[in-house]
Amino acid sequence: MTRRTRMWMTILACAGLVAAATSTYVHVRMLGDPGYASFCDINANVSCTQVYQSRYGSVFGVPVALGGVIWFAAVLLLAYAGARAPRGFAPHVAGYQLLWSTIGLAVAMYMAYASFFVLGTVCLLCVVVYVAVVGIFILSGGEEATPARRLPAAIVSDLRALAGAPAGLGLLVVFVGGSLGSIGWFTWSPPAPAPVQAVETAAPPPVVNADQRSEFERFWAAEPRVELALPASAGADGAAVVVVKFNDYQCPACANAHRVYAPIFAKYASSHPGQVRQVTLDYPLDPACNEQAPRGQHHGACAGAVAVRLAGAVGDEERAEMENWLYSNQPGLTREAVVEALGDVAGIDQVRYDGAYDEAVLAVQADIALGNGLPVEATPTYVINGVVVKGTLSPRYFDAAIAYELGRAGGGEGE
Repeated sequence: MTRRTRMWMTILACAGLVAAATSTYVHVRMLGDPGYASFCDINANVSCTQVYQSRYGSVFGVPVALGGVIWFAAVLLLAYAGARAPRGFAPHVAGYQLLWSTIGLAVAMYMAYASFFVLGTVCLLCVVVYVAVVGIFILSGGEEATPARRLPAAIVSDLRALAGAPAGLGLLVVFVGGSLGSIGWFTWSPPAPAPVQAVETAAPPPVVNADQRSEFERFWAAEPRVELALPASAGADGAAVVVVKFNDYQCPACANAHRVYAPIFAKYASSHPGQVRQVTLDYPLDPACNEQAPRGQHHGACAGAVAVRLAGAVGDEERAEMENWLYSNQPGLTREAVVEALGDVAGIDQVRYDGAYDEAVLAVQADIALGNGLPVEATPTYVINGVVVKGTLSPRYFDAAIAYELGRAGGGEGE
């Protein structure tokens, strides 16, 4: 690898590492603070938060952005190894770099497709990562490299040689240990969400200024609208603005949206009684009741959806309390824990739960079928008077959307 190639690869890797590390930080803040506003949430179409909160933002609870941090760190280590390794090992390092960059390119292109074409959202930090990955791939392809079929044997011999180089071996151990430790932190101890009690005292979101409102309204007015046949039990008749939420009770983004949007709904309940109605539909990412759910996702979400329906049959307060309990106990949620909480909240024991489960889960699956017709690509997905929002809007723009729809319906703006 030439010095010039190594220099540009290092620059690109450092830029990508900073962007990926910033993305990881934003993701962690977003999970722990429902009111956190990221600097890269510019408008409804340019928003990091919407991408991070979607099902493409994490794998088994680990942010995809953390994978970017690990990937770019490995690129830097390989660039360092290429500079320090004897001339005979240089093709091996170039081969590792080419293979690693090919894997990174495949993941980056998939994530770009999901962001641009599925979610319809641009994440600025992600774009920096995509550009850096493409550049590193191009640079890697221009070097003389050991063929892929010979790389397994090269890895064995290079590891033996590395055992005699304390500095290089130490860097490898730190890299592997740090990577596994950071993944383990998210897997074993995910960031705790903000307490549910904060909903009652949270302040309304900042009001958008005139320029922001004008830009947002142009965007919102141009969005296509869908017809959504809500069940009669939704109780949306007579409302000027119907906000439908496809929800998963084990989804951190759904919990955050529940908390941060609560003051907005409370504001309109006071200023425009009965005119703004939120309808929560179930879309649990749990294979137990949702065939579209990816495996290994939220294995307590179906049980939670059923529990909320059963609690709601007892009373609105019981439903709200059950929802709050689920949002506050998402990590490691199990059916057994859900049933125990349902007993405390609504006095429904295991026998009554099991007896009502089959009928209730059919109602859950009816919501899922409605969501599949959109289709739902992320939880939460909102539909505000027919306008589909995949993920969430920042609170100020969510507020602006409701105000716009009230004005459109002749109800005046809810300022």
